Amino acid sequence: MSTVQVWTLIFVAITFSIYIYIAYASRVSTTSGFYVAGGGIPAPANGAAIAADWMSAASFISMAGIIAFSGNGYSGSVYLMGWTGGYVLLAMLLAPYLRKFGKYTVPDFVGDRYSETARLIAVVCAIVVSFVYVAGQMSGVGVVFQRFLGVDTTVGVIIGMVIVFLYAVLGGMKGITWTQVAQYSVLIVAYLIPAFAISQKLTGIPVPQIGFGQIMEELNGLQADLGLAEYTGAFTQMNMLNMFLITAALMFGTAGLPHVIVRFYTAKSVRAARFSALWALFFISLLYLTAPAIGAFSKYNVLNDIPGTAIGSEPEWFKSWQDVGLITVNDLNGNGLIDVQGGLGDAFELAINNDIVVLATPEIAGLPAPIIGLVAAGGLAAALSTASGLLLVISSSVANDVYYKRINPQATEARQLMVGRIAMGAAIVVAGYLGINPPGFVAQVVALAFGLGAASFFPILVLGIFWKKCTAAGAAAGMVAGLGTTLAYQIWTIDIYGGSDGLFGINEVAFGAIGMVINFIVTIIVSQFTTKPTEAMQQLVEDIRYPGRSELVAAHAAGSLDDELLHDDHGDHGDHGGRKDES
Repeated sequence: MSTVQVWTLIFVAITFSIYIYIAYASRVSTTSGFYVAGGGIPAPANGAAIAADWMSAASFISMAGIIAFSGNGYSGSVYLMGWTGGYVLLAMLLAPYLRKFGKYTVPDFVGDRYSETARLIAVVCAIVVSFVYVAGQMSGVGVVFQRFLGVDTTVGVIIGMVIVFLYAVLGGMKGITWTQVAQYSVLIVAYLIPAFAISQKLTGIPVPQIGFGQIMEELNGLQADLGLAEYTGAFTQMNMLNMFLITAALMFGTAGLPHVIVRFYTAKSVRAARFSALWALFFISLLYLTAPAIGAFSKYNVLNDIPGTAIGSEPEWFKSWQDVGLITVNDLNGNGLIDVQGGLGDAFELAINNDIVVLATPEIAGLPAPIIGLVAAGGLAAALSTASGLLLVISSSVANDVYYKRINPQATEARQLMVGRIAMGAAIVVAGYLGINPPGFVAQVVALAFGLGAASFFPILVLGIFWKKCTAAGAAAGMVAGLGTTLAYQIWTIDIYGGSDGLFGINEVAFGAIGMVINFIVTIIVSQFTTKPTEAMQQLVEDIRYPGRSELVAAHAAGSLDDELLHDDHGDHGDHGGRKDES
């Protein structure tokens, strides 16, 4: 084994052991502990867990690569603006109110706010969004194992599946939460140390956010010399329409992601949910303010070292990534040199996969092997933390929203936990298959999930909180219309399925914003012509928007409200007999 592989193995073994120990120490025996960690996670810890849950393999592994190599830095900035702006929307418009409503999952909110039919549609939406999202995470796990431990991608994904299964099934949300706190610590240290070291090496300034400004002018000049578009040039690689729509899809998709929303149910109170959001924004900013610098540093190093190099004489790091197929060279002009005039990508002589940029940055900069191994462990931490949260969404949707709420309302806690764990095991198998056969690179796949989240959940959550006359039929129709049109458009336009140019050249991710608008329009129109919610439900919706805790909200959160007060259509809403939901 190489020195890099040895250090990677050491860090991976240490971190995986920590994750499994935390899960074992946090194992649960109640549905409240399994689904929402008993609602007892302190705000700082919850903030770190939210950050780890949200900053997936796409943020850690792919985002800097997108900014650097997908066109230019300007066009790649849509991911920074969209994902960060979406978190602000989530914290302001949804999180506190959903926590005050007091349920386990997003479908749980939809079912109680609207109807059982709407709940089942929400379950389908949650499962579709989560499986698309988790495919990117497991794919990232395979990339790390393939490059740094020399194992086949399939083997790497299977190892990741086993680890996630152990700590997610044992500890449920409680185990996942405390594991994510540890994973955030690993990923942020692994991200920042190389950034500081490379900034110091390239610019003499150890703070990457400052060194980044110094390197931009040189990078613009370097790209111009090589015939590439200016790195900071506006709309050179992506038109204004797609920039606007992709940013919107990522923003509203972030605010509609079920695995992030459910994290706010783990807070001790509504106040703690708000402070969790504040802590999470701080923890997220540490990585998101550093990613543009890493992208610029990496591209500067690549463009300085590689163009004009004789094929076969590339640096060792280049050959390592070439061996696993994530860098490709095609000598189109037959001169035996790597030329980049005109661009980078599959249609040119040099193509660099976005997923390698952060992972390869320490090697490109010549940093020591231990730092390279730490970055690999950080990439795994980012992927596994989000994967576990997504798998819990799938598990809870099946066990709580389908099995308990529809099939067997009399089920004991032990039976519900068993069903939840079986569902999670099945979901991990499907996630592994999708990770081995992903429909694109990590961030591309994840971005598709954000588009689906925007088109399915965001409208009915916002309207469910802020429009008390939004009806069950309207919400159901809106979710079907939004998710259906967006999913169909993505399948039609994504490269793996033929890659049609679509309508007006709208990108497959960008269409999520169109799907969201379709959802809003359908929901509002149908709500005008269908039975309005009961007076009690309208009062409950009114109460959750204001500070304090009314008797109605308290009774609903405790599960002691008679369902007939909230829903006229009792047949649709089903029998909620047996054990009441725990707050």
